[in-house]
Amino acid sequence: MESLPSPTLWAIPFFVATVAGEWLWSRRNSNIRYETRDAITSLSLGLGSLVAGFATAGIVFALALWAYDHRIIDLQITWPQALWLVPIAFVLDDLAYYWFHRTAHRVRWFWAAHVIHHSSQHYNLTTALRQTWTGFFALSFLFRMPLFFLGFPPALIFFLAGLNLVYQYWIHTEAIDRMPRWFEAVMNTPSHHRVHHATNPRYLDRNYAGVFIIWDRMFGSFEPETADEKIEYGIVKNLTNYNILWAAFHEWIGIIRDLWSAPWRYKLNYLIKPPGWSHDGSRESSETIKARWAQSAQQERVTWQNMTSSLSAADRQEARLPGDSAKMESGRSA
Repeated sequence: MESLPSPTLWAIPFFVATVAGEWLWSRRNSNIRYETRDAITSLSLGLGSLVAGFATAGIVFALALWAYDHRIIDLQITWPQALWLVPIAFVLDDLAYYWFHRTAHRVRWFWAAHVIHHSSQHYNLTTALRQTWTGFFALSFLFRMPLFFLGFPPALIFFLAGLNLVYQYWIHTEAIDRMPRWFEAVMNTPSHHRVHHATNPRYLDRNYAGVFIIWDRMFGSFEPETADEKIEYGIVKNLTNYNILWAAFHEWIGIIRDLWSAPWRYKLNYLIKPPGWSHDGSRESSETIKARWAQSAQQERVTWQNMTSSLSAADRQEARLPGDSAKMESGRSA
């Protein structure tokens, strides 16, 4: 198995056609938001990512071949073994992606490469194409190396990784509300991934799945989309311009500044701690933002309960906290 086609390259005509279709649909549907400069920035970043990928593909493939040459299992991906080995490889690759993605949100070094994908304040198909230029520099490919040591051929894994990426394309849209219940239970969907791109405190650092949402359900990182809270997209500190180079490198520049100014004993933490961490507490990570939001929500609930404690049962039913009914409906459809 020396080579396989690139699914992402083959899908480019599909990307172009569907972006054009969604943009035209957005002109008639106010629920789908496009902003011309933002879309151009996303498409430009996607093109840059393609160039960066071509420039570094040889090195990554050579490292993958080295790992494969030192494999601990000699798998024979031939007929009919391929009928079960290829699906297993796809599932394992998606699991590797889940842990890469989760790490990319929890470790600033990897976040510096991944933040580019989250920096749009809109959520449409162009956002899916807003990809990293520095993934190779950040060593993101290391998360798939165990698969080569296990005996899966590099050509197969890179092909399946491309399929994974193509699958994730269509979930970057507001045009689709919910998929059938059985599909939402197992697969990543537009609803699940909208949560992932949200900056609302309740949604921060949730739903890392690539293809199978079951990983988030298994590892405690799942959060459903709720009807009572409008999603705000972007990053905690949003970009203030559409400069392509700034979008691609701003977090790396921030890391360099922090490494330069921080005391020696804290320098490493600015690489391995979560985004937003600071040695003097002057910034907020997603954890502190969520904790503050949870405390505020709890105080609001206690206040509401105190106000309604003297009401009759029927009156309490009418005075239910805002959002409770939506949560009940969400629970019924989960």
